[in-house]
Formats: sequence, C-alpha cells, structure tokens
Amino acid sequence: MKILFITVLAVFVSGVNHWTFSQMTDNNINLIPNPKSIVINEGSFTLSSKTKICFDQYSKRVADYLAEVINPVTGFNIKPEIWNGMMEANSIILSLKSKTNEYGKEGYTLVINPFNVLIEANELNGLFYGVQTLRQLFDPYINSPVRVEGIEWNLPAVVVFDKPEFEWRGLNLDCCRHFMEKDFIKRYIDLLAYHKFNTLHWHLTEDQAWRIEIKKYPELTKKGAYRSYEDGTVYGGYYTQADIKEIVEYAASRFINVVPEIEMPGHSLAALSCYPEISCTGGPFDVGTLWGIYPDIYCAGNEKTFQFLEDVISEVVELFPGKYIHVGGDEAPKTRWQNCPKCQQRIKDENLKDENELQSYFVKRMEKFINSKGKKIVGWDEILEGGLAPAATVQSWRGLKGAIEAAKMGHDVIVSPTTHCYFDYPVETTDLQKAYSFDPVPPELSFDERKHVLGSEGLMWTEYAPQELVDDRLFPRMLALSEIIWNYPQERDFESFRQRVQNHYKRLDLLGVNYGLEAKPFDITKTFNPSKKVYDIKVTQLQKDIDLKIGSFVSELMINKISDNEYQFEIDRSNLVNIFLQKGEKKVGKTYAFGISFNKANRKPVKLSYPYSEKYSAGGIEALTDGIRGSDSFRGGDNTWQGYYGTDFEAIVDLEKPFTFNQISLGIFQASSSLVVFPLYVEFYTSVDGYEYKNAGKVEIPSTLKNPDWIQKDFSVQLNDTYARYIKIFAKNYEQLPKWHPVAHGKPWLMIDEIIVE
Repeated sequence: MKILFITVLAVFVSGVNHWTFSQMTDNNINLIPNPKSIVINEGSFTLSSKTKICFDQYSKRVADYLAEVINPVTGFNIKPEIWNGMMEANSIILSLKSKTNEYGKEGYTLVINPFNVLIEANELNGLFYGVQTLRQLFDPYINSPVRVEGIEWNLPAVVVFDKPEFEWRGLNLDCCRHFMEKDFIKRYIDLLAYHKFNTLHWHLTEDQAWRIEIKKYPELTKKGAYRSYEDGTVYGGYYTQADIKEIVEYAASRFINVVPEIEMPGHSLAALSCYPEISCTGGPFDVGTLWGIYPDIYCAGNEKTFQFLEDVISEVVELFPGKYIHVGGDEAPKTRWQNCPKCQQRIKDENLKDENELQSYFVKRMEKFINSKGKKIVGWDEILEGGLAPAATVQSWRGLKGAIEAAKMGHDVIVSPTTHCYFDYPVETTDLQKAYSFDPVPPELSFDERKHVLGSEGLMWTEYAPQELVDDRLFPRMLALSEIIWNYPQERDFESFRQRVQNHYKRLDLLGVNYGLEAKPFDITKTFNPSKKVYDIKVTQLQKDIDLKIGSFVSELMINKISDNEYQFEIDRSNLVNIFLQKGEKKVGKTYAFGISFNKANRKPVKLSYPYSEKYSAGGIEALTDGIRGSDSFRGGDNTWQGYYGTDFEAIVDLEKPFTFNQISLGIFQASSSLVVFPLYVEFYTSVDGYEYKNAGKVEIPSTLKNPDWIQKDFSVQLNDTYARYIKIFAKNYEQLPKWHPVAHGKPWLMIDEIIVE
C-alpha cells in the first residue's frame, strides 16, 4: 500500500496544472475555499461501519473530532485507533509524520483513493483543515444534525495539496450593540472552522455595553452590560469569566484563536457610566442606547484611568491565551480632552503637540503594559494618528491608506476596509461579486512590505443585526472572503466561484445557516397612470437563482411576467404589497413592503413654509401627495422620504374643491441614531376658503429618542364629517438634540412621507 501512495503523489506532482477550478465544479467537487491545487482521479472511497480512523501518537485530537462528525449522521460507531504505520485498506489515516516546509503550520496533503484516505501535515492545524476539506467532499448530508439513511458515503479519488496564503483569517463579531448567546458564538466558531478561518475577533466593550466580567470592577457588568429605554425596557447581557473560558477552550478545539477587543480611549461610555471618575467631566452617564460616536471617553490626564485599564487588562490576559489584545483606538473624539485641565496638563508634562499625540501617548502607554503581560496589541488605523506604538499591529478599516502607511513603517497589518469587508452593510452596497474582488494586499507595497499583511477579517457590526439576523448579513459574503484569504487566487473567476456557492447552499442549509442575498434582488418602479387611474408597478429581478413571491393584503394581484426577469401589475386601490424572496423552499433576505394610498389628497398641490433638503428631496414637493408610501429606509433605495434639517415642517394642501372627510394623517420616520426624530407634536388645521383655519386636532408625541430602531408611523386626527378644501399640517421639531445624544446639541432631521386625507 505504501507503493500505491507514492504513485498517487507522483500523479499529483505531474498533473496538477492540468486541472482548473471549473473542471472541479463539473466533477461535482465544490470546495470553498478552493485548495491551492487538486488532481481528480478515477474511482472513489466508500465510508462504512467497518472503516477505521487511524491516528499517530500526536493526532488523536483531530481523529476524535472526525469521528464526532461522522458517527451521528451515519449511525456508525467508528472509534479512532492508533495507527500501526501500514496503509491498510478501508482506513482514514491522520499523520503528522511529514516534515515538509511547504506545509507550514496550517497546510496539508489529502490523498483519497479507492482503498484508503491519508491526511498528512506538519501540525494539528493542518490535519484539522484537511478534515474540513474531507467534510466538503462528502455528500452534503454529512452536515445533517440527525442520522440520515440510504446514502452511500463516497469520497471522490483526489490528491489535494493545500495551505493558506494568509495567517490571519478572521471574523470580527460585535456582541455589544446586540448580545450574542454563548451557544450562538460556539456555532459561529464551528462555521468559521468549516471555512478555514482561524480568528474570532470578539468585540466585548462599547458605548452601548460592557460584556466581559471583571471581578475587580463588578459594576461593569452589573450596570454597564444593560441599557434602559424610555418605555422601561432593559436590554443586555454579559459573559462571565467561566463563559469566556468555555468559549475560548471550544475555539481552541477548532484551532481558532480568540482576540478580545477592549476599546480605549473611545467607545467607552458603558464603562464611564459605572465609574464616571475616570472621565473628563465626572458624569453622570447612562449606558448608550443609540448608535454613533459619543463624545465622552476615558480621561487621558487621570492616573486612575490607567490603573483601571491595567486592572482590566490583567484579568483579560488570563482569559485569552492568544498573543494579541485588540485595544480599539478608533473614533475617539477629542472634545473633552481639549477642555479638560488634567488632559491639557498631561500634554504639557509629556511635551506633546496636541490631542492626537495625547492619544498616541495613551495607546503607547497601554501597549507597554500589555507587552509586559506577554501580549501584543492590535488597534484600528486611527492609532497611526499622533505616532504609532512601537510594536502595534494596525487594522486598516478606512480604506487601504492605514495599511499602506503602517506596512511601510515595518508594522504588521490586518486589511479589512469598509468597501469590501463590512458585511453589516447591505448587499446593495457590497454584494457577493464585490466581496470576491477584494485584494488584501495594496499594490503600493513592495515585495518586502507585503510580508507585513497578516490577512483580513469580515466585520459584523450589529447595530442593525440582532443575533437572528447575523447569518443573513454574513453569508454568503463570508464565503468570498474565506477563499480570498486562504487561496488568494490571482485570477478571479466569479462565475465559477458563484456556481460553487450555489452548490454550497445545501451544506449551509444542513448547518442551519439562514443565509441572505448575493446582490440587490430587484428594482421596482411605481408610476401613476392617469388614464386608467391606477399605479403601474414594474419589478425587475436582478439576482439570479431566487424566486420572487408578490402578495397583497387587500386584493389579489394580476401579475404578468413579461420576460424571464420582469413582472408587471396594477394597483387600483389603497394597498400594501409584500415581495418575498425564496431560494428553493427557503426564504432569504428581508421582506420588501410598499404601500399605495388612494385618498383625497392624491396629487393635489402643496405649499411649504420651510424648504426641504436637496439631500433628501424625494423627487420634489409632489412626493408628499403622490400616493406612494415611504419605504423602510430613509436612505437611498427608492428615495421616498423628504428631509427637513433643523426646521419645523408646515404644509398646506389644496384639495381643489371642498370634500367631507374623517381623518388626516402625516407619515413620519424616526432613526434617532442618525439624527432623524419624531417631532414634539403635530397640529392639523382645516379651511374652506384658505384664509380662516380651524384647529382640527393636535397629537402630542412622547419622546422615543433613546430607541435606536428605525420606525415608520402615521400620526393622525379623527374627525367627524369635516367639510373643507384646505388642509394645513404643522410638525414641531426639536430645537436641538439632548445632551445625552451622541451628537448632543446638534440639529435633528424630520423625515416626512405622505399627507393622507380620508
């Protein structure tokens, strides 16, 4: 059998260049990420209850993992056993005996023939990744959570040589804006491992929450882990040190390093709400409820700040055995420092130029302490400002500039720009094809400088993604990143990759992944047809391989499919239309809803007392009475919301002749984190002649400014057969945002959609 193995390797060496990834797809081999090289031979290996899993004296851990994958779904009871050194038939052999420099720490060779399977590597990491490739070569049902009958568990005869291009292949998971349960994090560790990622960047502290137990400072989780809203709702959660040890240990079993992020000096409001004495102003503070950048940060002039952070780090390093601690360093406003006597004294005492150099002092001082604990720091690219800490690794997120600058200075970099790696962004901004086009190595770097590019991460900020939506945001785009930073293909054949993704969906289904869309799913136009007095709706499908299901809450729609990707229908009465997206039997993406209102104000002339912003024009003044209701986003999209910045709203609608009606409504949008607010109140007036107006009612609006959700709401007054021609509506805006808001004292927006008279 040893002779057979050597022969197969010879075929691999001589034939590898003759196989392309498209041929792999044609042969029903759809690996993500693709290996560095593969040879496909004739025949297959069949797993049975009599198959042996053999391990050498070093690799039992990976053999046990493989048995845990295979046994439950097949119903077999294969017990790994020590390898006798012989290439026995009907066996899967895991061996660390090879000492090939080409493998590195994470590379492997996988040889499958009709007689046996061999995975060789230098280290356990490599064997583990070989097992992940093996899993993807089985029938997708190998991922089933329950036993599956009636399947032959065949493996195609192949020879794979594989190793990663980059050593840092990660996911940044924000568990502060929304809390993620412990089992959910473990599930993501498994998903990362399956796609050959090796780093979980765990975002644990923020303005909106402190999620990690620190025994010396119990208030951090007693108070700082929870945020309270105006309606009495409390949201939060945290991880005990026992939880963290359990998660870190689980990650290690999947060869994933967990890098904690403890933000400093900014994004620290949750900590300051517990210990206001380490702020510049002394507080008091509440844990942040809105998304954004809060002005209050750690006081750099106060020795108590550094004592606090050193105490925190001293506990953190005991929980995370990896060599890196992420210190954040991003988005730290300097306003408080500019007006803080202690910070200004620190600038003077340390001969610093300005507040940027004060931040550099802050980070360098903490780096020195963290280095003393045997760890290195990682920071966002803002830590370059004012001078970079001596041994810091820079994570470049604001484009590639930070990565280029740091690498040219001889510092390691992690390249994860918003343009390609921020998977919290909608697919309309970053679709699968764009994600697959990402190159983590800036072309401006020389050959030697490129060695400082450690790799990249997908970033999952969770302001608008609670736990149940994380899958939808990350997949399938994380598949693109997995291939780029493992294989780093120089020529990107997106269609070939996309075809492999289509085949990979079945595996994700069985893993319970509620993946989202690959691209913007469709375009939609809504046009009023005056001759027929209907709205003509046209939907053009953009993403292939999904089904559009169009439904109505009011009446059945007569939908005409005018081409493979175009649909048309008419709406002749007030209606709410939903468009559902499906892939097979599975719903994907969000449900798109739009409303049409037939009412007495439709297409009637409007006069405004205050101008709308050209930035949010909604197409002009006619939008207020066009009958097309606003979408669930005030940004971009279908441009249905009209914005008024720092002003009130007042409009007069001329119905062109008197009518009797019983209700007046005004549609308004709130997104408080984005400075978009509900008004203080809305007043309604009616007039027969346009000169004398009668007060028709006033709606007082309780503050919900601390609610970060995007909310659409109609504010209405009920009338009793009121007879009038003119309608006047006045909405009172806030003079300025409250002092606790991230943009304290800033001017707010009013976003108005539709005036409705019924």
